[in-house]
Amino acid sequence: MAASGTVLTDHSRLSQWDRTLFSIERVLALISGLAVLSLMLLAVFSVSGRNFFNAPLPGYVDWIEQAMPLIAFMGVSYVQREGGHIRMDMIVGLLRGRALWLVEFITTFFVLILMLLLVWGSWAHFQRSFGLEMPMWSNDSSMDIALPLWPAKLIVPVAFGVLSLRLILQLIAYSRALRSGSTSPIGVPFIETPAEQAAREALAVSDDADRLSTDDAKRGNV
Repeated sequence: MAASGTVLTDHSRLSQWDRTLFSIERVLALISGLAVLSLMLLAVFSVSGRNFFNAPLPGYVDWIEQAMPLIAFMGVSYVQREGGHIRMDMIVGLLRGRALWLVEFITTFFVLILMLLLVWGSWAHFQRSFGLEMPMWSNDSSMDIALPLWPAKLIVPVAFGVLSLRLILQLIAYSRALRSGSTSPIGVPFIETPAEQAAREALAVSDDADRLSTDDAKRGNV
């Protein structure tokens, strides 16, 4: 199942690395969200142009092809940090302590190996598309308006590279938890049950309501 999680922080070096990488992941996730918004605006512009002026946006499909890697891959490391990827928790959810951290370490290690292979393969795919001696540095282009394809292909190894860094940090955190037996390691998501998520969200809403009431009371007294 897909679930969100909480990530603990402290003043350790590992937590500093986690927060630094998280700031990069947030920017990449923001870019991914802006790409979704841009596609919506392009769709409105293209449909409006077709219906009212009989002139749809030239190369609309080409622009979609360029934006898809932004949407699909830019936020993948952010979601990994938050524990939002699809997980099979039927067995793992029953584990506690070192057994849980061992399973998490093993699965994260194999995911890291896969991601490193994907970085290697996607980087080679980008290199075949990029050529400094070619117009717009591109050895290939889109079908309609000849957009260079290498920027979209470069996004994939960059996003997977950031995800690999996130997985390395999580492996370090799990290995420390295995050695120390800690129940609350730093820099890894604690997956919450639906009941725990609902309770946390209700508490957040309650806190927001209390703050709003306090602010209204202060303004009334003034």
